[in-house]
Amino acid sequence: FQTNLPIFKLKESTVRRRYSDFEWLRNELERESKVVVPPLPGKALLRQLPFRGDDGIFDDSFIEERKQALEQFINKVAGHPLAQNERCLHMFLQDEVIDKNYTPSKIRH
Repeated sequence: FQTNLPIFKLKESTVRRRYSDFEWLRNELERESKVVVPPLPGKALLRQLPFRGDDGIFDDSFIEERKQALEQFINKVAGHPLAQNERCLHMFLQDEVIDKNYTPSKIRH
């Protein structure tokens, strides 16, 4: 993650996130803010079926598609002025571990 937005304490950060972490962020933003949160790319249920004849969720092209779709999601969310004030977004983008027991709050400049 790289940004020049003054609200973020780190201008560059690297974190690892699972699809379920993106679901958590989306749910938190819907619950705590007035932001209309964009949808996540769909779950890969069919790709998890056995005997598909490909690598399923481990297929390189699927991984790349999913990565691009999640990047688009996070770019839309992080670019929204109201979402930028939500503590859950800051944790998601900049903290190594997401504290899912956090107290929702707004970030101040």
